[in-house]
Amino acid sequence: MSMFLDTAKIKVKAGNGGDGMVAFRREKYVPNGGPWGGDGGRGGNVIFVVDEGLRTLMDFRYNRHFKAQSGEKGMTKGMHGRGAEDLIVHVPQGTTVRDAETGKVLTDLIENGQEFIVAHGGRGGRGNIRFATPKNPAPEISENGEPGQERELQLELKILADVGLVGFPSVGKSTLLSVITSAKPKIGAYHFTTIVPNLGMVRTQSGESFAVADLPGLIEGASQGVGLGTQFLRHIERTRVILHIIDMSASEGRNPYEDYLAINKELESYNLRLMERPQIIVANKMDMPESQENLEEFKKKLAANYDEFEELPPIFPISGLTKQGLAPLLDATAELLDKTPEFLLYDESEMEEEVYYGFDEEEKPFEIGRDDDATWVLSGEKLMKLFNMTNFDRDESVMKFARQLRGMGVDEALRARGAKDGDLVRIGKFEFEFVD
Repeated sequence: MSMFLDTAKIKVKAGNGGDGMVAFRREKYVPNGGPWGGDGGRGGNVIFVVDEGLRTLMDFRYNRHFKAQSGEKGMTKGMHGRGAEDLIVHVPQGTTVRDAETGKVLTDLIENGQEFIVAHGGRGGRGNIRFATPKNPAPEISENGEPGQERELQLELKILADVGLVGFPSVGKSTLLSVITSAKPKIGAYHFTTIVPNLGMVRTQSGESFAVADLPGLIEGASQGVGLGTQFLRHIERTRVILHIIDMSASEGRNPYEDYLAINKELESYNLRLMERPQIIVANKMDMPESQENLEEFKKKLAANYDEFEELPPIFPISGLTKQGLAPLLDATAELLDKTPEFLLYDESEMEEEVYYGFDEEEKPFEIGRDDDATWVLSGEKLMKLFNMTNFDRDESVMKFARQLRGMGVDEALRARGAKDGDLVRIGKFEFEFVD
């Protein structure tokens, strides 16, 4: 079984803020000491950090839940609770992070040491020292800590390589990688010898270097899930140049030109933008009989499909076995990389906008529904945040929450929907009577 894992779904939960405290000064010679309850500490964030030592998402196979610590509660003498440490989660280079619910891309982590907060910790609740006013110098009001952000994430690893080797199984991709780099991929005389992507570094005679990825062989229908192609096509997306390997000896009984068209069709079907990558056609196995005749026939068919003003993709005849023709191929690849820019993987429509933690006036602060038992149900992000941060053990806090609901227009909205005196209203598991 392959130990390469390039997708994972996980859940992250940032730490809750610590609760604020209600306390009063009670010192022998200090009359009217006043409130002395401190604020709660901040909850820990969940932070992804790129680690170049990781190569797969295998760490997320068995550990799928990540939870940061909550902040400490506020203390007496006006002391604030300690903020929790952030939870650091290491991910490999090339990891794309999506919100599993919306499908939006949160971030694309490609540089070693790059950090991104995937879940924000809640702020600490305020202690009663914060609520003292001339009218109420000794308030018995405190806040609970803000809940930490919780979300489900989809991780995708798209390996970082400048050049991708594509082609049908057994056309010589692994052999080529083994002779141009120090990589040691498995090589065998059967289909799908390569079942995981292999990476290697190439250094040309002129001193230039670039990363090459040998990707598992594609077959017709790969973009629809046939063979291994659909599992690894995503890794081609980061490459800037594609080396299209073709078996010119036709040793598998296939036509080289039809192979070329079939692979390009799969790339186009998977992601049309893959066709923007410049291609170099690598005519492999030129040491075999009939390869030269097949190459001439291939060139004729290729030229027939291009207009006279269109530039044909370059063709380099090589033999991975005898190492014939490798130097010109590598020099041309390095030259093409120098003038090929990075390709933007995601456009703005795929990226999640920066999170805004304020209140949008156009957004409804609450929603009203009704259960089967005729109870009115209040929900909404802003309302639930106020609810979760209310300390219902203190009467003054409960009254403050009631004033906040009234200020949001909840009373008027319930009245407009037909709520009558004595009707039950539910927020989460908390119920109270509506007073008209």
